[in-house]
Amino acid sequence: MMFGPDSPLLFSTGLRRGGHRGWGWWSPLLILAAACTPATPAPEEAPAAVQPNNAMYGTDAALAPSTPDATLRYADHPRGFAELRLPEGKGPFPLAVIYHGGCWKTGIASQAYMAPLATRWQSLGIATLNVDYREVGDGGGWPGSFTDWAASAKLIEEAAARYPIDREGVTLVGHSAGALPALWLASAQGQGGPVGKRKPHKARAAIVLDGPGDVGVEQPAFDALCQFSAVAPFMGDSPAANPARYAAIAPAAAAPQLAALLFVQAKLPAPSVATQAALAAGGAKVTVRENAGASHFAIITPGNPVYTANEAAMLAVLKAER
Repeated sequence: MMFGPDSPLLFSTGLRRGGHRGWGWWSPLLILAAACTPATPAPEEAPAAVQPNNAMYGTDAALAPSTPDATLRYADHPRGFAELRLPEGKGPFPLAVIYHGGCWKTGIASQAYMAPLATRWQSLGIATLNVDYREVGDGGGWPGSFTDWAASAKLIEEAAARYPIDREGVTLVGHSAGALPALWLASAQGQGGPVGKRKPHKARAAIVLDGPGDVGVEQPAFDALCQFSAVAPFMGDSPAANPARYAAIAPAAAAPQLAALLFVQAKLPAPSVATQAALAAGGAKVTVRENAGASHFAIITPGNPVYTANEAAMLAVLKAER
């Protein structure tokens, strides 16, 4: 390597030689020392945390969300909350616990786009708990999302103790990727589950809105809906590489303990006959309504003709008399 007065490694000593400002006799020693001393890398800035996308996806086209009556927290991270909306009147009201979709990937969606549906049901006499949770990119996936879902379910007890809610009238609701918590929470889990051994959380019914009935079996269809590989990153591995992980949350291993289960599908096909039978093994009456050609969001958009065509069936589940 050649060094000269223009080299960035040289610096002026301020000494004079021959009447001219020059480079000191000792500068080669400093150059050598600088060249031999390991450089300390500049500290790297931590990458900015991925933020949830609060896009509405047109679900507020005909109905703006109401202001929640309360925001309940189940964890101390930013997404550990749920919005509670209460109908007018004395109650007690049936409760819909709503889990949003977003392909389990942070930056796609949050609880925000489910708020118009929560508002619509609020106006029809149903209390709603609209839950946010962590996804892949901000601490979610296996097991973080499951940890959040299990913790969020405890809000049901808190809400029933503090507000006029019918604890026996709870329906778990999931749109798209939110189908998984809606079904998983009502299922028992063994030690191989994402949060270890766990009893099923008490709920009367569940509604799946264009979501999978069995994540492992329906991986190709769900990935196609998301237009990227969503299932394997969320689960931490593919079904072939880690079949035990998928089996742990499959309905064949632990059916949800429900009286009724309604699928309202659009882009996704109906669950297979085998999956429906596994889901029914816990006592649920399984009903599937297919809406061929409908969009993924039309079925959850109040005022949309596709939603309107299915609303009565949803209300029959949400308001079932016992």
